[in-house]
Parts: sequence; C-alpha cells; structure tokens
Amino acid sequence: MKIGAALCVLLLSVIAVHAAEIATADRKSGFEFMGRDTQAMQTDDTSNPGMLNVLDGGALWERPEGADKKACASCHGDASQRMKGVAARYPAFDATAGQVVDLGQRINLCRRDHQKAPELAYESRDLLALSAFVARQSRGQPIAIADDARSANALMQGRKLFNERMGQLNLSCAICHDDNWGQKLGGTSIPQGHPNGYPLYRLAWQAMGSLQRRLRNCMIGMRAEPFSYGSSEFIALELFLMQRAQGMAMESPAVRP
Repeated sequence: MKIGAALCVLLLSVIAVHAAEIATADRKSGFEFMGRDTQAMQTDDTSNPGMLNVLDGGALWERPEGADKKACASCHGDASQRMKGVAARYPAFDATAGQVVDLGQRINLCRRDHQKAPELAYESRDLLALSAFVARQSRGQPIAIADDARSANALMQGRKLFNERMGQLNLSCAICHDDNWGQKLGGTSIPQGHPNGYPLYRLAWQAMGSLQRRLRNCMIGMRAEPFSYGSSEFIALELFLMQRAQGMAMESPAVRP
C-alpha cells in the first residue's frame, strides 16, 4: 500500500468509531512485524548493537558513585538474580516519591537517596545503559504491572491519553495501534505499540532510546506538542502501555527499524 493510501486509511479512522482494544490472544510484539534480518540482529547478542549499552550498564552497576561511594551492586548484589523481573514491574507506585515512577526515575531515586550521587538526565548514555542493563535481566519474563490502587489515577490518565486525539492530524495512539495495526505506512507495518522491548536500539536513530523518546517521535508525527521527558503524562502513558501488554515477554534490548 502506498503512503498516500495508508494515510487515507488513518485519516478516515479519525471519524470512525474507535475499535475495541486488542484481545490478549491477538497481541503481537513489534518483533513479529520486523524483517528476518532485523529479527536475527535482535536475537543474536553478538550482533545486537543494544548489547553495547548493556555492557556499559554492567560496568556502571559495579562502579562506586556519589558521596557515599556506593555502587548499585553494594545494595543489590548480583543483578542476574536480584534484578530478574524488576523492569517488568515498572512503572510502579513509589512510596518515597509519593507517585508512580518509571524505571529510569527509580534508578535516579536510588542514586539520590542511597549513593548521594547526582541524578542522570533522560536519554543520557549512562541512564540508558543502566536501564538497559536492568531490563536485560528480565528478558523473557512476563510483564507484571501490579494491581495497585495508588496507581489507579495514573493508569486512568494513561488510558485517556492513549485514546485522545491530538495534534493537527487529529490522530490518537489508538487509531494507529489498536485500529490499524498491520497496515502499511510508508512501506512499514504499523505495530501494535507494545513497550516490551524498551529501552531498545532503533536503526533509524542509530542509537539506544527510551520509550519516552519513541512517544515524543509519535507525537511530533501527529503534529502535536510533545510532553516533556519525565512528565506525569508520559509516566501515565508508560503505565497504561505496560498494563496493556500485561503478560507479554520482555525483550530488552530489542532492535527496531
């Protein structure tokens, strides 16, 4: 399908009634929409460029930081055991912060409170590396977002944002990823928009990136003003997307076109 025809399908969807959410049995990882070469790149750790970030994260895990000269390993020990399944549970409500936080924010809370180290900036090499290293320990584990009443408002906000039309094109996340997944746009299949591979290496970026970076790209493509990194809106969207993918296997560091 040519890009013009694909855009017509999407724009016609704007005036159509939104379809139901994707049934559990029909959910597909973005991996299933990729070509064989990209799939092979992801599954072979010696070819997966995201593994370089994981290796950097492993070194950071062991490196003492901050005024207290503590490493992540000082508290958590062997990441392959202690971090298994952790990334699959985030975003989650954090009692210390008094709000829902994502994995990157949880890492920064640990740095601030336990290492007395400065927080790492969003999309910085070190935060992506640590996030990828922690997420790598959950590869193959099912996403397991807690049913926590303290997160209910954020989850509701994330669902609303996912279905809300925005930008000059008057599109929503749901119009692409619920209603038109599998269609072609610019020669590329529209995936279902599951976050089970993040942080991931995107070939278009030639770099590792977070889910929030991808969400900002989508909003710019819709000609909408993107939310700021770390905003409550992005955290809510992350929470909803992870809950929407509940039970799917973690893949980080995934590779995407």
